[in-house]
Formats: sequence, structure tokens, C-alpha cells
Amino acid sequence: MDKLDMRTPDKVDENIAKIGNLFPNCITETLDENGKPVKAIDFAMLKQELSKVVVDGPKERYQFTWPDKKKSMLLANSPISATLRPCRAESVNFDETENLYIEGDNLDVLKLLQETYLGKVKMIYIDPPYNTGNDFVYQDNFDIDSDTYKELSGDYDDQGNRLRKNNDTNGRFHTDWLNMMYPRLKLARDLLRDDGVIFISIDDNEVENLKKICGEVFGEDNFIATFPWRKRTAKSDVPFGVSQDYEWIICYAKSSLFLAAIEGGTRKYFETEDLPGRPWRIHDLTKQTTAAERPNSYFTMINPRNGDKYPCNPNRTWAITTETFDYYYNQNKIVFPGDYNFINISRPAFRYFKEDDVIKAGENFGKIALSTKLPDDIGMSQDGTKEIRTLFENAVFSFPKTSNLLKHFLSASTQSEDLILDFFSGSATTAHAVMQLNAEDGGNRKFIMVQIPENTDETSEAFKAGYKNICEIGKERIRRAGKKICEENAEKTGIENLDCGFRVLKLDSSNMKSVHYSPEEFVNNPGLFDQVHDNIKEDRSGEDLLFQVMLDLGIELSERITEENIDGKKVYSVKEGYLVACFETGVTDSLITEVVKRKPFYAVFRDSSFKDDAVAANFEQIFATWSPETIKKVL
Repeated sequence: MDKLDMRTPDKVDENIAKIGNLFPNCITETLDENGKPVKAIDFAMLKQELSKVVVDGPKERYQFTWPDKKKSMLLANSPISATLRPCRAESVNFDETENLYIEGDNLDVLKLLQETYLGKVKMIYIDPPYNTGNDFVYQDNFDIDSDTYKELSGDYDDQGNRLRKNNDTNGRFHTDWLNMMYPRLKLARDLLRDDGVIFISIDDNEVENLKKICGEVFGEDNFIATFPWRKRTAKSDVPFGVSQDYEWIICYAKSSLFLAAIEGGTRKYFETEDLPGRPWRIHDLTKQTTAAERPNSYFTMINPRNGDKYPCNPNRTWAITTETFDYYYNQNKIVFPGDYNFINISRPAFRYFKEDDVIKAGENFGKIALSTKLPDDIGMSQDGTKEIRTLFENAVFSFPKTSNLLKHFLSASTQSEDLILDFFSGSATTAHAVMQLNAEDGGNRKFIMVQIPENTDETSEAFKAGYKNICEIGKERIRRAGKKICEENAEKTGIENLDCGFRVLKLDSSNMKSVHYSPEEFVNNPGLFDQVHDNIKEDRSGEDLLFQVMLDLGIELSERITEENIDGKKVYSVKEGYLVACFETGVTDSLITEVVKRKPFYAVFRDSSFKDDAVAANFEQIFATWSPETIKKVL
């Protein structure tokens, strides 16, 4: 048991811990005056986190590094001018669903989600490219502007997405993969709730490197476990005569607040006459420490009632010490062999009372711990392919994970209303698993799927079946899986409330023209004003503008949106009037007054919305009269 320090707190240690919570990658190790390793701040790394340019630092220290690492940090922190445009035609139940399917480079998408979903995601699962020498990786450019890079490189697809194969003959084979993963994981960490968790599938090629960068991003203390997943049965024609049948799912928590537990049985409690009204259970009273490590816990325990002696193993000591034995014994926390005839034990055991378990476990009380051994019915890659064939009548996606695998982790890590993110969505197995679990337990978990529209190979079954990119497969899988789940559960009460829809949003350049972001260009060159009559691009709709406003104001992209006509103009209401917006021209005093009377938290108009100068002049006064608390925004 821990002893009291009996001294005031060390403020340096506290400050190091605070910085570690914000920037886990800035925590390193050094030796104290006694030659013992202690935590310290990597000031060069912290300086880079607080800088908008690459910072060089020659000091050697314990760290994991690779070429362009600092540039990948800079990439994660740098802003972008982009937006997400809604696509109703490809969505399912657009107006009612709380699920999102986002098409685009996940680095940019994760940046766009920072304001709105900061600290809101309970669980992230990703199955990123494995770096086998054949997988595509995202080509994040560090040195030149994107237009120039696009002209020089053949690594872009038809939509302008940065993709290329990272061949193992490439001298930057591991470097390119690390530079791809690092900024995305940094951004993903910020989206997790304090009790959130991330699961990452990976194979042998990068598992060690992935753990190192996750240790930096999430903190080594937040490593939870590595789950081995058997992807196939043994093959015979393999290098060295060893068949690599397993992949790995590494798991990190956002903080110590995460606690996994699964259904599978409740603990067995005893109720006895000597302790009425206090159900209890027993637990091992030894600990996996040696006598040298815990000398005070290496002793012969004596039963005070009968003098029976119980020596302890020098390689596995007691969990208590000689000093604390009397305390725990007097608290009825120690059970000896023979104390109860219905318990067959050969050495003293620790007694846990149910009341203590409830306080300790909170919402997870009554569940059992999650084992790193996955259940046998999880399935292998062939089972994931079978799921795809059942839905599509064709193998339109290679090596998908099984929905049972994802459902297992969802069951252990999420509750009914939680939000789940997968930013390497692939065939959308995660979305399938979320809907299936919701159907089984009546939950209302929501998902956000993110996938770059990577083109399918023209010789593939997917291309022949009409699916030109991965996103088309993912969206269609959600449609088909949702329909199948509803049909299979048609008799279940409440199945009509199951959310099998999704809003499709597509990454695109900002709705705003460059004058909105770089007015100094127009100040230096007044002739440019003759080319710009409006600061919004001509091809953008009111709904396009609405979603960019929602992103900027931190309003979730799944919030309910309604439209109505006021004075012949389309007016949007989001989140039951929390945001009211009108992006049309010719707006009158009466329209503004009608909007203001509803007292929205935010009211947004275009800069060119007002019918004339008189309406623009009255704008502030109308708000001051009817709703001075409303925050007014103009595009």
C-alpha cells in the first residue's frame, strides 16, 4: 500500500504533469542527482509545439525521431482554408440522421473537426495503410505550395487527393509512413474525450514504430494493451517457414479516466450472517513482485484465531505489508482458509465488499474486465470478406475487418449515446458495427466515417461492379447493412428508431474567395477589386455556406436543420433556433426583425445580403431593440 509523503507537493513535478497532459510528446527522461531516471520536459520539442516555423535543436536526449518529424508536427498545427460541403443526393435520411460520412483527405478533415468535436469522441478505431510496400500512403507535402506540387507530381488522383504507393525500395520507406501517421494521431487525440480510447489495427511492419509515436502522442502511461487478432489460418509457402497469421490492435487511452469492461457475467458475491447487508467476494492477496522488490511484503502471515502460518513465495509477495496486516484484518478484509466451509482456498485471500466495487467501478459495475484474448467468434479476414460478399454479392473490398471485431471493442468502450470516429474508414466496417450494436442493445451511438476517395483499380471486382472509388463502396455498404439490420430485427421493439442514415459531406476549398482571407493583396493592388463583386464563390449554395458557418461556430454537423420562407427568402434554423442564417440578397428590415424576435444565440447573414444601405444601417438597432444578447455574424 502507498505511504503518505508527509511533505508539500513538488511544484516542478506538478508543472511537468500539466505540460504532459497538453503535450505528451514533450515528456522525456533525464537522470537526477542520484543517477535515477526522472521525467523532464523536452524544451526543444515544446518550443516546436509553440512555434509556427521549424525549430532546430542540436541537444541530444532520449527521443524517437526520423527525418521531417518536426515538419510533420508543424503540419498538424498549421491552419487550412477549406470546408465540408453537404451532398444530399448521396445521403440517407439527411434531415434526421446523426451520423456523418465525410469524403476527403483525413488530415484536412481532422483539422476542420477540431473546433466542433474537440473532446467529444468516446472511441476512435482506425485501420491505416500497413506500409507493406504496396499500400497507398497520403503524400503530405512540407516544402512547396499544393498547386506547385500538384503540377510536378503524378501522385494525385482525379480529385486532387495526395496518394502514392510507398514501395519498400523507397529510401524513406518508414519515414514517409511515420510522417503520414504522426500529425493525424496528434489531431485525433484532441478529439477524444478525457475518458476516450483509440484502437489501431497494424501488422508487423510498423507495429513498433506505431507504439513509439503513440507513446509520444498519447503518453506512454496511457498505453492499455495490444490485442492479437488472428487474420488467417497458417500458410505453407512463407519466408523462413513461419506463417504470420496475426495482426495487432494497439490501444491507448486519452487519460487514466478510461475504463474498459464488457458484459459477460456478474461477479459472484456471498452474503453471510457475520457481515449482514454487506455482500462480498474474494480476490488473490498476492502480487507479482519479488522479496527484493517489496521486502516488507515478504513475510509469513499468521491467522490470529488459530495460529496457522502461511509463508509467501519469494517471487510473489503478499499485496499488503507487515505494517498494514492488522488494519486490513480488523476491517474484515482478509479471509483465511477454513473461515467459511463454502469457500475452498489454500491460502489467505482478500475480501472486497460490493459497496466498494460500486464506488470504484461506477458505470462499469457488474461487468467483467476486457481480456486481450479476443473471443473465438470474432472471425478472421475471410469472415470479413464473406460479410462483404453477402451484402454486395461480390468481393468488392479486399481484407476487410469483421464487424464482430469492431462490435467487440464498441461493447467494451462505449455507452448508448457515445460518438465513434473512424478516419481510415475503408469499407465502413465501423459504421456497420455501430448500427448492429445499436440494434442489439437499443443504443443510439453515432458515427463519423472519414475516407479519401481513393480510386479502385480498373481490373478489380469493385470497379467492374461500378464502384469507381472506395467512398462509393463505404456509402453503399452502410445503406445495405442498415437495411439488412432493420429487416433482421423487424419484430424488435423500437427498431423503427434505429439510425441507419448518414449525412454525406465532401471536403472542398473554402466557400470564400481569396479577398476574404487575404485582404492585403487587394489593398496593395486596388485594380483587383474590379474583378470581385462578392467575397463568396459563385458555385456555392446557401447550404454550403451554412455548413462552413457551423464548423466555424463549433456546431455539430449532425444537428437538425430546418428551412422556412420569410419575405420570400430562404432562412435556415439549426438546433431549434440556436443558429438562424440567411444567405440570400435583398434582405429587408422585416426579415431581420422576424429573425431577431426568435432570439437566436447566433444570427448570420451575407455581407451583401441587405437590400440597401438603409437596411444595413438599421441592422444593429434592430438587434439592440429585440435581442441584444444575440451574437451577430456577417460573411
